[in-house]
Amino acid sequence: MSAVQTIIVGDDDAEMRLDRWLKKRFPQLSQVAIEKMCRKGELRVDGGRVKAATRIEPGHQVRIPPLPEPGDMPERAERPLGPRVSDSDEEMIQSAVLWKDEHIIALNKPPGLPSQGGSGLGGRHVDGLTTALLFGFKERPKLVHRLDKDTSGVLLLARTDRVARALSEAFRSRTTRKIYWAAVAGVPHPRMGTIRYGLVKGGSGRGGDNEKMIAVHPRDIDKTEGAKRATTDYAVLDALATRASWCALVPITGRTHQLRAHMAELGHPIVGDGKYGGSGQENLGDGWGAQLGGEISKKLHLHARSITFDHPITKKRMTITAPLPEHMGRTWKSVGWHENDVPDDPFADDE
Repeated sequence: MSAVQTIIVGDDDAEMRLDRWLKKRFPQLSQVAIEKMCRKGELRVDGGRVKAATRIEPGHQVRIPPLPEPGDMPERAERPLGPRVSDSDEEMIQSAVLWKDEHIIALNKPPGLPSQGGSGLGGRHVDGLTTALLFGFKERPKLVHRLDKDTSGVLLLARTDRVARALSEAFRSRTTRKIYWAAVAGVPHPRMGTIRYGLVKGGSGRGGDNEKMIAVHPRDIDKTEGAKRATTDYAVLDALATRASWCALVPITGRTHQLRAHMAELGHPIVGDGKYGGSGQENLGDGWGAQLGGEISKKLHLHARSITFDHPITKKRMTITAPLPEHMGRTWKSVGWHENDVPDDPFADDE
């Protein structure tokens, strides 16, 4: 074992991540070992505690605890199971972490990144990037729910099997509360309400779309094969004249594409939703059309803003909130909507 070392960062290593800087000098160190040293406070920069992703600057003094000699460490010791993650993807997914403890990791999932792999989704997805979210643990964190590929926002992962089972049960029993933000075409009337249309897969027959959900009137659900009941609460938070509105959406049930299909059935499809907004025509204020035109992004404007749940271990009621993705932030700025002008839960006084 080596002795405690203090190394001064040189000019050539400006803005380098601490873990990569260490691996460059001590190739025998695994990511797991570095995360563990950070967690225990053994690895310090200028006397302060750090994370593996901390950026170092010239002149920083890095305290390094005694390390095993290269020959003393098994070549494959503590190597995590799972696909290899590129440096750029590792940095991207770690920068998406909103909050973590020893039991749960909460991400702000970027739009365009699938939660899991599947037909037509490719091999790059959150589940495949979890080897970059070990943070000193040996087991990869596990997804306990999903978001559509183009939907951004809060996504929870469990760091142990026990927590995964507890969170999965919480989702099934609906003790969690998810609030989504969306920009929709037109302004729903009334400005607060509940949508109870059932949903059924579009089918693969002639003219069908097996990836699209079809809304079914409540009176026809029981006699429609494959239809499932679905309930969504909505509230208008702000509006751009009659052209568009900022809505809060709460899925009481958790059906595929529920929010997208329900808002389209209401006559107010989510901005950027070509699948449920017709042909993508520009909306001129009549409450229909998937696009707003002008400089507004054509990406889907649906974001999982917050999730409230009981922590499986501490039992504390928690709320995790995710800032808007870049394209929605630009839209909000363009139309003059401000995140701080609306209540965290517009339905709270209605319950």
